[in-house]
Amino acid sequence: MTRDLSRLIRPKSIAVVGGGAWCAEVIRQCEKIGFSGDIWPVHPKAESVLGRRAYPDIPALPAPPDATFIGINRHATIQAVSALSKLGAGGAVCFASGFSEAASEDATGANLQDALITAAGDMPILGPNCYGLINALDGTALWPDQHGCRPVDKGVAILTQSSNIAINLTNQRRGLPIAYVATCGNMAQLNQAEIASAFLDDPRVTAIGLHIEGFTDLRAWERFAHKAYVKGVPVVVLKVGASSEAQAATVSHTASLAGSDAGASALISRLGFARVAELPLLLETLKLLHMVGVPEGRNIASISCSGGEASLMADTALQTDLRFPPLTEPQTAELRDVLGPMVALANPLDYHTYIWRDEAAMARAWSAMTAPDIAMTFTVVDYPHENRADWDCATAAAIGARKRTGRPMAVVASLPELMPPDVTEDLISGEVVPFYGLREALCATDAAASISAPNVTPLALPGTPQNATVLSEVAAKQALTQHGMDIPASKTASRYDKLAQCAATLTAPLVLKGQGIAHKTEAGAVKLRLSLEQLDTAAAEMPTDTFLIEEMVEGGVAELLLGITRDPAHGFVLTLAAGGVLTELMEDSVSLLVPANRDRLYQSLMCLKVAKLLTGYRGGDAANIDAILDAAEALQAYVLANSSTLEEVEINPLICTPTRAVAADALIRKEMS
Repeated sequence: MTRDLSRLIRPKSIAVVGGGAWCAEVIRQCEKIGFSGDIWPVHPKAESVLGRRAYPDIPALPAPPDATFIGINRHATIQAVSALSKLGAGGAVCFASGFSEAASEDATGANLQDALITAAGDMPILGPNCYGLINALDGTALWPDQHGCRPVDKGVAILTQSSNIAINLTNQRRGLPIAYVATCGNMAQLNQAEIASAFLDDPRVTAIGLHIEGFTDLRAWERFAHKAYVKGVPVVVLKVGASSEAQAATVSHTASLAGSDAGASALISRLGFARVAELPLLLETLKLLHMVGVPEGRNIASISCSGGEASLMADTALQTDLRFPPLTEPQTAELRDVLGPMVALANPLDYHTYIWRDEAAMARAWSAMTAPDIAMTFTVVDYPHENRADWDCATAAAIGARKRTGRPMAVVASLPELMPPDVTEDLISGEVVPFYGLREALCATDAAASISAPNVTPLALPGTPQNATVLSEVAAKQALTQHGMDIPASKTASRYDKLAQCAATLTAPLVLKGQGIAHKTEAGAVKLRLSLEQLDTAAAEMPTDTFLIEEMVEGGVAELLLGITRDPAHGFVLTLAAGGVLTELMEDSVSLLVPANRDRLYQSLMCLKVAKLLTGYRGGDAANIDAILDAAEALQAYVLANSSTLEEVEINPLICTPTRAVAADALIRKEMS
């Protein structure tokens, strides 16, 4: 069900239920931010609160309030929510704690949260266990504490699961206009995707920043991503935490490679969002998106009056996928004319100080660093705390270059404290992005450039298998062949058979594997390059009574691991990695979510270090890439056909030859009906 949050986040009337200091602060914050509508305190004994008439209970209110802050204990909160819902209120913030977040210590917490959901009915509620929301566009603060938001005409929306983080973000002084801030607490009813989707309905929102501890309702996230893309509102995610579900009881290598964070990254990428790892990067990325939008690629340019700063820019960019393309002939000619013969021209550029204080020449030089294929031109300027007059030319030059070229321009302070607030305001007025820190500037630009259209194919949602068991290698391979997987020709035998006779139709060299052992190599249960005559002797040395005899796959160019793991938080996580004995040693893997189309599989495959081997390293044979992609698609087809019962499936190794991609070993763990 889609709930209408418009009255809650853009109210004309507000009720405040409760009489403590928190509730009084909500009224003060509404007054401070300039709320022009009605404010109705609800208190059973007081005649007035902060000079405003108080009402004894919710039914006594003069009209159904658009938004209500409920600042009373958890039991009374449920009663208040029920009364508001019956009255036809527009929504409520539930401040009280002691619900599901306390269930491990208070068994009644989860039951109370269920009761709260029932009491709300169709009325939207934020929380419980949250501070609420601030609307700096219309002057609303359902917020029981101080904050740093100021009235703005347009800006970004920030949504977090942590009220304390929200307070800290509102107090930023980086020139970022914040339009909305909301905290969602326990998300008893509304999840983050639903709340963020409501912000998209306001055309004054330029970008959305999300602090996420865990994803819920993947279909809601898919709907939100599509809506954000259609409306042209970019989204940045700071994802924290790790899901234990994706790692529990896993017997293959895949779980260590495709843990919950890998699933989260794959989901964020699939939704078309940018991901950052720190609060400063969240703010700087949002600021860039607010001012410039999504960068047009990853080519950048840098100009500074210090070789040290130029070197720092070049080295810091190595942490990203940003590129410094060489200067073109027109750029070189213009720069040489401005700077003279004493400056070595390059990108990044150290222009020395020959033209310092010559605002026109500086603007001309900085303009020359821009180009149609340059997504952002940075100039590095650190402003001193005293006697800043000599640095005004740098601010004016950056603004002049922006006006002259119309291309994205930024001024970067290598240390955040060397970007003064008044300079920030001047730069923003001149449409120049003020960045606080070299790494922040480059990583924010790189993150913003990763934003893309969301994948329109719905995610495969996993079931909840019970008592999953591991299939034998033989059974696993047979199951995969039904979906197109290539496997070696093989025979099965027991210790009491004559193995040479059993394998008479196979072509040597052969591989002998002991069955019923999870990690065969470590147990000495794999023997390679055997003749028919060597089979019985090799079998006698293995700690098992059943065997799989296979034709050895010759001509391997490289070995890969292909694995898919059920991750309840994110779907099915597909991992492509260097395989065989290199799986742990190389730490070479990439993860994406099922289903992934063939193009995405190819792009991910080419991101691996081992891709150099696959494409013919140093004149060697290349693997059959199409056969590898066929194997990945076969693995996905098996998962889609068994999504309700599957825990994990893994091929390791997938032996890649110039003609084939063969599953030399396979593991499947699933519920057996």
